Amino acid sequence: MFDLARFALRLLCGTSLMWCLLPRAKVSSGFFRIQMLVALGLSVLGALAVSRAEAAGAGRAWDAVISAGMARAGLIVLAGASFLGSVLWTLERRAAGTFLVFAIACLSTVTLLLAMPSPVPIGGSVPAAYASELSAAALLGSALAGMLLGHWHLTAPTMSLAPLERLAAVFGGTAVVRAVVAAACLWMAYHAIETSTHAVWLGLRWIAGIGAPLVLAVMVRRILRYRNTQAATGVLFVAVILTFIGEMTALLLERDLGRPL
Repeated sequence: MFDLARFALRLLCGTSLMWCLLPRAKVSSGFFRIQMLVALGLSVLGALAVSRAEAAGAGRAWDAVISAGMARAGLIVLAGASFLGSVLWTLERRAAGTFLVFAIACLSTVTLLLAMPSPVPIGGSVPAAYASELSAAALLGSALAGMLLGHWHLTAPTMSLAPLERLAAVFGGTAVVRAVVAAACLWMAYHAIETSTHAVWLGLRWIAGIGAPLVLAVMVRRILRYRNTQAATGVLFVAVILTFIGEMTALLLERDLGRPL
C-alpha cells in the first residue's frame, strides 16, 4: 500500500510542477479549480494508503516508519491546501490561488523526497534514487496535466492554445529525461534481474513507460500544429494510461529488486 501512496505523491508532485510552468494568465480559473480538486483526491488517497500500510507493517525498519509518518503529515497538509485552493480559484482570487499553486508544488516535492525509503540500499546511489523519483513524477504529471488541459479546451474552445502547446513540449522533454535516468538506473542494476518474470516486467516497463511516451509526445506536437485539440487530448489520454502502467511496473520491480528501474 505504501507503493500506492508514493504513486499518488508522484502524481501530485508532477502535476503541481506543471501548473507552475503554465502561462496562467492564458488559462481560465475553472481549470485550476478542478486541478485543486484532483490534488485533494490524490492527497486523501495517499494519506489513506499510508495509514493502511502502517497498520499492516508492524515491525518495519525505523527509517520506513519515519518515511511513512512524513508522507502522511505532508499529504494531510496538502489536502487542506488543495481544498483552500479550490475555494480561492472558484472565487476568482487568482493571486492567492497562484500562491497556493507554488506552495503545493514545493510541499509535494519536499514530501515526496523526504517520504522515500532510505535511498542508500537502493542500488547504493542516492542521486540515482532521487533522480528516478523526480523524473517519474515529472513524466506522470506532464501527461496527466496535459490530458486534463486538453479536456478543458473542449469546454473552453476560445482559450489560447499556448498553454497546451507548452505542456506538450514539457511532456516530450520529461519523456527524454525519464528515458536517460531509467537507462542509467538499469545499467547500474541490470545484474539484479535474475528471473524471467522480472525480465517480462522490465520489458513492459520500457515499452509502456519509456518508448510509448516518446512516440506519443511527437504525435501530440504534430497534431497541435493543426490546432486539433480533441485528437491531441485523445493521444494524451493514451499517454496517461501507458505512463501509469510503466511507472507502476517500475515500482513493482523496485519493491522486488530494491533498485529503481
